[in-house]
Amino acid sequence: MTSTSTPGLARFNALEEPAALAELHEACASTVWARRLLAARPAATPEDLYAASDAAMAELSAADLAEAMAGHPPIGRPKPGDPTSAREQAGMAGASDDLKTELLELNLAYQEKFGHVFLICATGRTGEQMRDAVKERIGNAPGQELEIVRAELGKINRIRLARLLDAA
Repeated sequence: MTSTSTPGLARFNALEEPAALAELHEACASTVWARRLLAARPAATPEDLYAASDAAMAELSAADLAEAMAGHPPIGRPKPGDPTSAREQAGMAGASDDLKTELLELNLAYQEKFGHVFLICATGRTGEQMRDAVKERIGNAPGQELEIVRAELGKINRIRLARLLDAA
């Protein structure tokens, strides 16, 4: 851990609350999560901000998690014009039409079972790895799957917070 603030963290700590909230909502659509991170400002180090994110994620209710998931497009269908979504799902860029079709079918089956999009930290994963993860996780019990989603959201939030801090 470093003991000094980074330029990106100093910029984030200095933002007016509405601007900071907007940036946090870009990282995670959960209002409760964003408000908890606002309350943790000023963070002394990036690690402190990540720890605050982890703590906030651990405390989110099922409704808060649903709000957070609503901000994520299905795997294989990044939001048009959204560079974050496209970057995170880059592993799908070269996927075959067969793989895309299979993932669409699996996503629909998953969503029918659990009532929300399949959520995975897609950064660095291939289309095949994401397909295999859906196949593996679709057999989970709803409570077990919700905790996996919480962990995956936590990973995504850390990556997005790091990008936010790098945008000094």
